[in-house]
Amino acid sequence: MNIDEARHLLHQWVSNPGLRHHMECVAACMGAYADELDPSNRERWMLAGLLHDLDWERHPTQAEHPHVAVAYLREHGVDEEILHAILAHAPYTGTLRDSAMAVHLFAVDELAGFLVACAKVRPDGLATLEPSSVRKKLKNLAFAAAVSREDVATGVAEVGVTEDVHFARCIAAIRALPL
Repeated sequence: MNIDEARHLLHQWVSNPGLRHHMECVAACMGAYADELDPSNRERWMLAGLLHDLDWERHPTQAEHPHVAVAYLREHGVDEEILHAILAHAPYTGTLRDSAMAVHLFAVDELAGFLVACAKVRPDGLATLEPSSVRKKLKNLAFAAAVSREDVATGVAEVGVTEDVHFARCIAAIRALPL
């Protein structure tokens, strides 16, 4: 499966524009990390980001998400490393984050949602968003309350970079989207 095919599938499965945007943002962050760590596999990393919540709209329960999408994608020949990363992005699946792709997908998922929330309350959106502003918003537990601060912190620790580096890389990736 390539990016165009994945986007076509995304549009078949996901009608919510906000969820589609989230999936594109996660794909962009994954692409940014692939550029740093695994440039020859950039598209595969982006596929993991683009498809990670494919079934969320139709199957949002822990019993089904992301299992339904992974089963469908497996039947359609998607690479096992991508499927493993998709499973591992949801801690309740018990799937180990034992590959760089899996670690980074988990690390960017919650953060991407949080960055978009930060942008929505700024007059210039992401244009001038800095890591220091993200850290400040993370301390306000009432802001974007559904975002797991624990998952964001765990993601930073597992990626092995500072918050500033992680936040800045993801901000730049999302900022570059043509959305």
